[in-house]
Amino acid sequence: MKRAFLGELEEVVLLTVAALQEQAYCALITQTIDQQMARSISFPTVHTTLQRLAEKGFVSSQMGGATAERGGRQKRLFTVTVAGQRALIECRLVRSQLWEQIPTPVLQLWGA
Repeated sequence: MKRAFLGELEEVVLLTVAALQEQAYCALITQTIDQQMARSISFPTVHTTLQRLAEKGFVSSQMGGATAERGGRQKRLFTVTVAGQRALIECRLVRSQLWEQIPTPVLQLWGA
């Protein structure tokens, strides 16, 4: 099977879905990324990214219950699939391996 790669934004959105668990809907994902990363991101950008992640098989979604705050409309709730979990673990391992290859004196110069 061909390996699907995660772009930076895909990784951030997927991590946010994982962190929010059963509360992961597009508006809250957008708000969380804004707050956690001090990075402005638009709702349509997150929505498109979630669609891409679904196409890759990294997230699935289902409709939640209707809420009064949304005028009786339902929220689409996202969850990380097993393939998404594997992709995140692989990203973490690759990043860790790359960080470990940076010589200690360089890290000290950076203040890391």
